[in-house]
Amino acid sequence: MQNSIPSVPQNWTRRFFTIWTGQAFSLFGSALVQFALIWWLTQRSGSATVLAIATLVGMLPQILIGPFAGALVDRWNRRVIMILADALIAASTLVLVWLFASDRVQIWHVYAILAVRALGTAFHFPAMSASTPLMVPEAQLTRVNGLNQTLQGINGLIAPPVGALLIGVLPTQAILLIDVATALLAILPLFFFSVPQPVRDENKTESKPNLFQDVREAFNYIRSWPGLVAIIFMALFLNFLLVPTGALLPILVTKHFNKGALELGLINSAEGIGIIAGGILLSVWGGFKKKIVTSMIGVIILGISVLIVGLAPADVFPLAVAGIFLTGAAIPITNGPIGALFQSMIRNDMQGRVMSLVNSAATAISPLGLLIAGPLSDALGIRVWFWAGGLICALIGLAGFLIPAIMNMESNKEPQTNIV
Repeated sequence: MQNSIPSVPQNWTRRFFTIWTGQAFSLFGSALVQFALIWWLTQRSGSATVLAIATLVGMLPQILIGPFAGALVDRWNRRVIMILADALIAASTLVLVWLFASDRVQIWHVYAILAVRALGTAFHFPAMSASTPLMVPEAQLTRVNGLNQTLQGINGLIAPPVGALLIGVLPTQAILLIDVATALLAILPLFFFSVPQPVRDENKTESKPNLFQDVREAFNYIRSWPGLVAIIFMALFLNFLLVPTGALLPILVTKHFNKGALELGLINSAEGIGIIAGGILLSVWGGFKKKIVTSMIGVIILGISVLIVGLAPADVFPLAVAGIFLTGAAIPITNGPIGALFQSMIRNDMQGRVMSLVNSAATAISPLGLLIAGPLSDALGIRVWFWAGGLICALIGLAGFLIPAIMNMESNKEPQTNIV
């Protein structure tokens, strides 16, 4: 079926950025909650295993439910999904507020609430991501994704110190109430602004495929597009290689550089500042005309920067800080154009399913990387994973320029669907 390119109104900014601002407040509230709960678990248990389980609990809904959530996003009203997802997150947080206020909270309660919040996110993220190309002109998608990356960096930079300050003056339940308030700020604009819906193939709609058929259709859609398959495998390798470097960073700081908590905070802040800088650069610049070129350059810079961190001598800690800053700056340069590329080339009625499948796969590969990187670093040295990961990452970026299916993705994309 041939589909026409969607028409986005010229005054798109008012609707989109009103919704986006509400979502930005909600993300900041969620970051505060994440910090407060991780700190409470640390103080309550002092156990690395407890923290690891909390991380796993946050991943499982995306891994297990994500593909089906994406299929439902493509079937249902996306505005309603975002409202219900935010409401579910706020309601679960209110339960936790009551548990803390009544002094009944247990570690398993926190696990359960983290799982429910992750479930809400598994529906909310694909709904918002799939709706963005229906509200934003294609030419502006890279800038908008750069802005999203900037927001991520700001949250990573500001939420921890703000959370630490609030923990010193407020009880945990009061901090959790901030998240409830910010969730309401995210929901409110959705009652006043519509979110466009894609038009699905009428024949498929009449046949009423079940969820498994919807997910299988998304798999077939991905498989039929060699360039998309190559990009997804590239993303999986990068997550496998680079997610462990973040987990190993505290050990690198303490055991290789012989530094303490202050220096660890400094290096984490450097990454956050780098993400903000890279996001602002991308949102102002917009990247190269071919989005994939910008992303491949970002991957190369990402690999080189991780390699710099691993190669920094024990007495040259500032070099590692510079490398981490460059890593942060490369993240939006890599992710922003890829996100815009997916939003502009994947059929609108397939956005939710395809994006959820990609995110589920990327999330699932991360624990595998951690399982391998930990013992390998214990056996061969903490810097080995940084060397190998950085070098392979840079080579992957270079290889992307040599793969025609990747470099020609934008010229071979399918026409988009109509919107209503």
